[in-house]
Amino acid sequence: MDEISDSAARAARDLRVVFSRLRRRIREVAQDTDLSPSQESALTLVGKHGAATASALAAAEGVRPQSMATTLAALDQHGLIRRAPDPEDGRRQLVTLTETGRARIEGNRQVREEWLARAFQDRYSEQERETVLAALALMDRLSRP
Repeated sequence: MDEISDSAARAARDLRVVFSRLRRRIREVAQDTDLSPSQESALTLVGKHGAATASALAAAEGVRPQSMATTLAALDQHGLIRRAPDPEDGRRQLVTLTETGRARIEGNRQVREEWLARAFQDRYSEQERETVLAALALMDRLSRP
């Protein structure tokens, strides 16, 4: 096996640290104080999956079904999700977003995107933004199989 260069190891370490810090910061920007991070994550997951069972959401999130049930109960109390019988199996329930839940996700996405765009505008020159775009095109290759 080929040895990993010092620059590759440093790039991997630095990227992980910067990505984690940036992810935390982006989450903080639109973080509503009435939902926990796990509830926010589950809400986003329901939005991405559309109608899904609690067990499917638990598997996608990598948590126990009991933990997901607790999280979904909290989202239900906030009026962000609805449950309906699965038309294919009446013993199961499908979870979907309410209009309030959909609006919350969209509002958070918009706030985060605007914060990030403003940060790029205020903190970087045009040339630096072009450099970031070029680096992102290179980074995109990491996310592909």
